[in-house]
Amino acid sequence: MLSRIRAIFFVFIIGLLSTSVFAKDYVLGPGDVVRITVYEHADLSAVVRISQAGSINFPLVGEVFIAGLGERSAELKLGELLQQGGFVKSPQVSLIVEQYRSQQVSVLGEVNKPGVYAIDRGNRLMDLLAMAGGVNASGGESAVVIKKGGNEGEGGHPIDLFQLLQKGDMTQNVEVADGDIIYIPRMDVFYIYGEAQRPGSYRLQRNMTVMQALSMGGGLTPRGTQRGIQIKRKDASGAVVTIKADLSEVLLPDDVVYVKESLF
Repeated sequence: MLSRIRAIFFVFIIGLLSTSVFAKDYVLGPGDVVRITVYEHADLSAVVRISQAGSINFPLVGEVFIAGLGERSAELKLGELLQQGGFVKSPQVSLIVEQYRSQQVSVLGEVNKPGVYAIDRGNRLMDLLAMAGGVNASGGESAVVIKKGGNEGEGGHPIDLFQLLQKGDMTQNVEVADGDIIYIPRMDVFYIYGEAQRPGSYRLQRNMTVMQALSMGGGLTPRGTQRGIQIKRKDASGAVVTIKADLSEVLLPDDVVYVKESLF
């Protein structure tokens, strides 16, 4: 029992280390606001915004270019400048990002608050969807992540939100980076008309059959029949074809289900 507790504790500690000590170093950029302190030199403390040129003005050393550097690298650079200028013998510089502004991701499509969101480090798809207020009622079960600098015509990386949210498949929770675009398409729909109680368009659920579609449409009218149900569907070339379907037929996006009138 004791050995098991020790093993759990060890895994817990490793988890903490992986999210703190080994956390990804944030790359600084224009617009970020940083707090800089030098141990035992309160007069050198400063809260500054990185300019569009990528620099800051720091006490004693003047203009310093830090855009493109990680936080630790920027600390080392400032420390070296203080030491080389003879201002501080062995400077211990600390740099903390107070406002993340330089790295941004766009969230578009069927979300409650589409827009451009600032990211810090290690942000993933679900982080950005949460910032955007989640998928709205018209959103589908998929997402598309378009990577910055991707090849033209390559298309985005498809994400299965159903597997992520309903099945807990965290491989779908991909990391996002500066300049990426997250797009949530509209939900897939099917149409039902003819002798159905409530003809119209409906959300297409995964692996939905004709029987389930009829149920969503309120069932058949007294004149309707389950015999001879047709599905009008576009083929690979875009042409509309008519399929004679039974109740177990699985629907595809934009299928049109036609319920015939009984002749008897």
